[in-house]
Amino acid sequence: MTAPTANPIAAADRLHGLDALRALALLLGVVLHASLSFFPQQIWIVADDSRSIGAAWLFFAIHLFRMTAFFLIAGLFAHMMLARKGWVGFARDRAVRIFGPLAAFWFPVMAGIVTALVWNAHANGLVTPGAPPPPPPSYDWTDFPLTHLWFLWVLTLFCAAALILRAPFALLDRSGGWGRGVDRVTGALIGPWTSVVLAAPLALALWLDPKWIAFFAVPTPDEGVVPDTAALVGFGMAFGLGFLIDRRRDLLARLAGWAPLFLIVALVSGVAAYVLAGGPRVTPMVGATPEKAAAAAVVALAVWSSALAATGLCLRFLSGHSPVRRYLADASYWIYILHLPLVMLAQVWVQDWAGPWWVKLAGLSIGVFAVCLASYELMVRHGFMGKWLNGRRVPWRKPRPETAAAPAE
Repeated sequence: MTAPTANPIAAADRLHGLDALRALALLLGVVLHASLSFFPQQIWIVADDSRSIGAAWLFFAIHLFRMTAFFLIAGLFAHMMLARKGWVGFARDRAVRIFGPLAAFWFPVMAGIVTALVWNAHANGLVTPGAPPPPPPSYDWTDFPLTHLWFLWVLTLFCAAALILRAPFALLDRSGGWGRGVDRVTGALIGPWTSVVLAAPLALALWLDPKWIAFFAVPTPDEGVVPDTAALVGFGMAFGLGFLIDRRRDLLARLAGWAPLFLIVALVSGVAAYVLAGGPRVTPMVGATPEKAAAAAVVALAVWSSALAATGLCLRFLSGHSPVRRYLADASYWIYILHLPLVMLAQVWVQDWAGPWWVKLAGLSIGVFAVCLASYELMVRHGFMGKWLNGRRVPWRKPRPETAAAPAE
């Protein structure tokens, strides 16, 4: 049962604010990955000559909220599509538009990444001329390199889980009583306390994770086909919350109203989380210690408050139609799929250039954006790939309105 809509956000046919958030989450991935080569210590394959702690702060701020917010809106859109297309249409659409791109683009993306790695090795004198190449790595299901396309695999798992869990619920809840109860619980969850309540299970999962690196907040499940428990908890809760909120569209206005509070909590807890994480340190916090418990609690609060703040602010200020934002929202999927090999190649290219890190980071990001947008416009938007990735193909030219027939004399 969906509560009656009494606000313009809930009543809108298209949630432009969430389109903007989706575009923001995916496009910031370009900046996030580009910043890695400018860290004060080397944690990335490419290490630029110009480095700063500012790059680590930028990475941390983006990484805190980006994918949690993405999975929240992914869950909302998933429920919306399931309600419109039914379970068969939903399964077909997700297989084509989510799993399909993962299967189709993984190899080209991996080939581009390997090319960047080889170029970087030659550029830094790590390859001896005439020496035989190292043996290729062997992978299994525990360490398969999903690269940045991991989100497609995890989203596929969440969509499958939504279908499996919803089937018996829908079968048993003929009268809709259970659904109304779930809607009431969802309504009670949304308020100034939301980030604290949702942070508790995530904090526990982070605290119990023996390999948890606090600086990276929710672990990125980019290796292996079975995601980390902490990633399943953090991103799974976000997907589930979005799935339930679509049943209660009126709650979107409540999220927008509490956005300033979420933002304040995010700023305070985010700074504290960075300090407790020890900055850009890549060593795990070993043992269930009080220090780790404090870091896990603060990081979890920062993750959820920042994701809710981003969601609420986009709903509050970006809910009107904008052709530019709609274009970027459509392009963001393709840009994110394509960007990582281009970012790495650009990092290798500029690593020895003179100049401050922020100028090089801005130039690198803008250059990658330009290449990706051009390829989107020329190769994707107006062809079959636009229909495949975005669900619609935009014609090169808008059809002209038919000329009205001249009155008979």
